[in-house]
Amino acid sequence: MLISRQSHILSRDKVMVAQVTSRVRGLLSEVPLDPRDGLRFPCVADAGTLHSVHKSRLLRRVAKLSGTKLDALDAALRFALGLD
Repeated sequence: MLISRQSHILSRDKVMVAQVTSRVRGLLSEVPLDPRDGLRFPCVADAGTLHSVHKSRLLRRVAKLSGTKLDALDAALRFALGLD
């Protein structure tokens, strides 16, 4: 899941992503996702597992999160990064 802010995406070759996985552990760093979010099956965006990847590896948009899910992702990132 792409988590870089728009200005960063436009000016860099690499972007930050959070791992999306079907392994749900119930951690505060996880955001539940499902077909209502555009995913094929229930899974989580794991804000505790971040990667820097080349933009060229991002082939297509799979989902666009609602405001509620974006707020949950923000909280998960704050928790995972110790920003609370």
